[in-house]
Amino acid sequence: IRRPPRSTLFPYTTLFRSEIKKYGGHITESVSSRTDYLVVGENPGSKLEKAKEAGVKIINEKEFLTLIGEKKQVS
Repeated sequence: IRRPPRSTLFPYTTLFRSEIKKYGGHITESVSSRTDYLVVGENPGSKLEKAKEAGVKIINEKEFLTLIGEKKQVS
């Protein structure tokens, strides 16, 4: 999962990382076919194209928070 630029999401960075780890996820710096999700912000950069080519599910911050909320309801 790649986090959006700090300028748009700094308050969420720690939350995102802790929630991903809490539910058994791993954070990587690169995108590959083994990546499940790429979380994108306003300017996702070159990893967006790599994610598309690899068939990675691309979500925005709101979708990520919804996904985490669904996980919390199941737990």
